[in-house]
Amino acid sequence: MNYQYDLFVIGAGSGGVRASRVAASKGFKVGVAESQALGGTCVNIGCVPKKLFVYGSEYSHVVDQAKGYGWEFAKPTFNWATLRDNKTQEIERLNGIYKNLLENPGVTIHKGYGELVDAHTVKVGEELITAERILVAVGAKPFVPDFPGNDLVLVSDDMFFLEELPKTILVVGGGYIAVEFAGICNGLGVETTLMYRGDKLLRGFDEDVRDFASNEYSRTGVNVELNSDVERIEVAGDQKKVTLKDGRTLMFDAVLYATGRVPNTTSLNLDKVGIETTKSGAIVVNNRYQSSVESVYAIGDVTDRVQLTPVAIKEAMALIGYWFDGIEPNFDYDNIPTAVFSQPAIGTVGLSEQDAEKRGYDIDVYQTDFRAMKHTLSGAQERTFMKLIVDRATDKVLGAHMVGDYAGEIIQGLGIAIKAGATKAHFDSMVGVHPTSAEEFVTFSAGSLKKR
Repeated sequence: MNYQYDLFVIGAGSGGVRASRVAASKGFKVGVAESQALGGTCVNIGCVPKKLFVYGSEYSHVVDQAKGYGWEFAKPTFNWATLRDNKTQEIERLNGIYKNLLENPGVTIHKGYGELVDAHTVKVGEELITAERILVAVGAKPFVPDFPGNDLVLVSDDMFFLEELPKTILVVGGGYIAVEFAGICNGLGVETTLMYRGDKLLRGFDEDVRDFASNEYSRTGVNVELNSDVERIEVAGDQKKVTLKDGRTLMFDAVLYATGRVPNTTSLNLDKVGIETTKSGAIVVNNRYQSSVESVYAIGDVTDRVQLTPVAIKEAMALIGYWFDGIEPNFDYDNIPTAVFSQPAIGTVGLSEQDAEKRGYDIDVYQTDFRAMKHTLSGAQERTFMKLIVDRATDKVLGAHMVGDYAGEIIQGLGIAIKAGATKAHFDSMVGVHPTSAEEFVTFSAGSLKKR
């Protein structure tokens, strides 16, 4: 059959853009549908603007910490509109770069929502478009549970465009987004409460990391409320009256719900086409990223495997390798380095202590926490935590975890070592970069062994 495109991509986020432009550069005729700004969640309302806000919020500590080093400053003031608008200007610049990335190799951009009509047809607005292959890369969207007053809350998308910062905020949730925005708000001078219904934040992370990070969030000034849940929210003048399930009532200027993200598949018409999905709406794919409909593929957050931008990009490249070179995708979802840009930050790669035990490994655990050298003069009481998981049978390092300054930067290098199969002996033989926090990872001795 004759199709308009060899490949049509629904969604111009990180995964969709990578697949589109590389396929076009290799000779495919490619079209892409995007209803919003190019670059998807990460560029516009996710990783990039969030990290800019993290940087902005960290400057609030400079005045106090610089005093121990001899610096004196007048009391600083903060202008929210400056940070917000400078962020927006930078994102608009990136939107233009993404436009060039698509158009330079010949990708045609269709502005609007894409929905499936059949196995080879997509509808964008009133236009019907046919393609030999269709790739769904629409990502995920914020999830807010159903309760009275849930229409009164903010989600992470809203935080990037607030007219003004609230004086007080309740952040509900216990994952990446919740702890990151709690740190941002706290750093920007907002009285911040972080509330989670469970007994520990950051489900899925190493238990020691969870405990240490939670204590550090409290140390920075965030009011951490665990085992607490919202019953309802009502308007009370200019504030929100929050009634908890334990009967307490609290007042806040704003309430942010950061309770996870779900695949953004509601308007795709998947049922009509016969594409299998999970209970959460994620598209079920095989190891070739192929859905239950042979011509329809899916990558990234819409498959709800690992919701990280670099994962979507790697999946796109694995798919391209399969299509053009016949290389079977063999993605290692175990050793994915990741960072939580909370304050302090978290970096982690490989297995947690608990996951290693569940998989039957006999392990040694090395860990330490300390006050970083910088803070011996700054006066700050924050501490850094580091941990290695080692397989006794092979001496291989199975996991590395860190809470503290530059955790994301440090864990990237350790990720390469662990991916390459480095052993504890390799770590021990490495000369440390002194004086740094990172050198602690190569100086763990028997005295650092955790009693288990």
